[in-house]
Amino acid sequence: MKIEHRIIVAASPERIFRIYEDVDNWHMWDPDTKHAALVGPLRKGARGTLTPTKGKTIPMLITECVSSSLFTVESKIPLLRLVFEHELRSLGIETEVVHRVTISGLLSLVLGAMLSKQLNAGLPVTLSRLKLLAESTSAI
Repeated sequence: MKIEHRIIVAASPERIFRIYEDVDNWHMWDPDTKHAALVGPLRKGARGTLTPTKGKTIPMLITECVSSSLFTVESKIPLLRLVFEHELRSLGIETEVVHRVTISGLLSLVLGAMLSKQLNAGLPVTLSRLKLLAESTSAI
């Protein structure tokens, strides 16, 4: 199961990626994140944890990272795998931001509809808040 949302942001991919790199402050633009932390910088192979606002802390692994372009986070719990893709596409003076979530594993059959509903409600809010932060003069 795949859920995807996108938005156009009046900021460069580099500026938006700097916001992504500030993992300790993901909660500032992602209302579904209570806390996130990585051991070391945002790069392929980095490990950390993410605590959603509703739920328990889960492990996360950065499985792909290309500066100013994309990064992918994988979280696994028994019988469930979540892959969060964050993609930036330059449109000249603007950037298209795409957030995509893939849900798989045996538990996805049971939890898929509920998670899909939550993600379809939450991702547009997350993207709007990311846009506001990236377009503000106080952005990183």
